[in-house]
Amino acid sequence: MSALRSRVDALDERVDGWFTHLRGNDTADRIFYAASALGDFGLIWVVFALLRALRGRPNDDRAALRAIVATGVESVLVNAGLKSVFQRRRPPPPTEHPLPFRQPITSSFPSGHATAAFCAATLLADGDDLAPLYFATAAVVATSRIHVRIHHASDVAAGAVVGLVLGWIGRAVSPLPEPPVRGIRSR
Repeated sequence: MSALRSRVDALDERVDGWFTHLRGNDTADRIFYAASALGDFGLIWVVFALLRALRGRPNDDRAALRAIVATGVESVLVNAGLKSVFQRRRPPPPTEHPLPFRQPITSSFPSGHATAAFCAATLLADGDDLAPLYFATAAVVATSRIHVRIHHASDVAAGAVVGLVLGWIGRAVSPLPEPPVRGIRSR
């Protein structure tokens, strides 16, 4: 087990090193700190869900509600469940954050931002042409947690996997009905 732990720690240090040259860059800091803040409490996913519901296409309102409910369930499972089991310490914080930042109090493993991001993206992408936008946003939100030094890379990777699995479970438990085919009349 200690060999695995050593490999994970080495991976985390290597990935953290990749972000060193970006930290302190005004543009990168603004993007990643904003993404991290928008991920707080699943805010960005509620906004995306509401925007999808407002589009008014078949199933958009159901997909939006499903995503909001699922990310609420995900939050309880991850923050009250998984994080309390693992109790992993967060990376050493920077001496100061260059932009306003909310300091979480839960365990580092897994990343709740990554879990929520990939769960919501999986659910919102179902039957939507904007699927690449949801997943790109999920990747930026998840990655932001490494940039702001609040999660290790392995926390984010595990969170992404957990989020994808929860999203697929959500799709299976609450599938969207097939939209009606236009132009074909039933008898």
